[in-house]
Amino acid sequence: MSFLDNFSQQQWHMLQDTIYTATDHTVKSALAAQRPTIEDFCALVSPAAQPYLEKMAVQSRARTQIRFGKTVQLFAPLYLSNECTNICTYCGFSVTNTIPRKTLTDQEILAEVEVLKQMGIDHVLLVTGENSRAVGLEYLERAICLIRPFFSNISIEVQPLEVEAYRRLRTAGLHGVLVYQETYNQYEYKKHHPKGKKSNFSYRLETPDRLGAAGVHKIGIGALLGLSDWRVDAASVALHLDYLQKKYWKSKYAISFPRLRPAAGVSVSGAAVSERNLVQLLCAFRIWNESVELSLSTRERASFRDNAFPLGVTTMSAGSRTDPGGYATQAGALKQFSIDDERTTKEVAEAIRRAGYEAVWKDWDSRFDEAIDAHTV
Repeated sequence: MSFLDNFSQQQWHMLQDTIYTATDHTVKSALAAQRPTIEDFCALVSPAAQPYLEKMAVQSRARTQIRFGKTVQLFAPLYLSNECTNICTYCGFSVTNTIPRKTLTDQEILAEVEVLKQMGIDHVLLVTGENSRAVGLEYLERAICLIRPFFSNISIEVQPLEVEAYRRLRTAGLHGVLVYQETYNQYEYKKHHPKGKKSNFSYRLETPDRLGAAGVHKIGIGALLGLSDWRVDAASVALHLDYLQKKYWKSKYAISFPRLRPAAGVSVSGAAVSERNLVQLLCAFRIWNESVELSLSTRERASFRDNAFPLGVTTMSAGSRTDPGGYATQAGALKQFSIDDERTTKEVAEAIRRAGYEAVWKDWDSRFDEAIDAHTV
């Protein structure tokens, strides 16, 4: 049994109804709840909650500091390849886009690593397009083994894999996997993913189940805000997280909040999601779930990130490049999407310090993963 057995288009409409029938009373009840439910979450992301955004922000900030202290973990993505076999209407890596394609060699990966280490990065996220021939399991396994001596924590954001493949990557040194459903609305999903393996809505939706079965230490999920109704997508993410935490309770979980961004060669269109909407969403997740990791990327402008992170964010990317080889060559021609916060890692860390918080460069070491694995065998 997987999350797919619990989720359908009918479930989407039920969440939609709960959100848009929320009232002032249900929002107040959600804010007062000792253990908020999915229904409470729906109230907190509803239009009815908008007048309570300041109260939500105060509560979210307080809950975050109690659970995580005044710290923000920094990481950076390392793009290994932009080769992809999918058509995604919003992505610069889409197979129909005529950008130059590149997959990094071992030497080019190490050149990227050298720059990232100079930037102070110790937690890295490996990112590729979805192309099983160019960047299949063997390539990913080799890349993780290659960079493992240089980073305390390695995560990936790549094509969905099978359980045994994730187990092999764990053995190689993998700590976490991020896999976003993009949208939980099956009709909108099909419209934006008409071709390629990613067009299989069900297979992608079951990926976190395969991650849990493989014992992956951290599982990141989320939706691309703007492809469909962001409120209902957010409630779907919450429902998915609730299921995963109950079934695969040994894993740690993370939620990201990417909004649609411009990308070369594609026309980006969707439902507008404002910064105020994003703050409401961030606060709703923290009030509903005090332990989940919440991440805010360089897709957002610098001043917004500086003001928003104390409200509930626990991890942020910094100094990001979204093209293969972008750190060492500064090429910029192969990007997946445009970033908005172009500050260096030192500048981001200084902004965190000025706000009275501590920038954390190292939060977990792979040796702890090895010890946990040995203990559970």
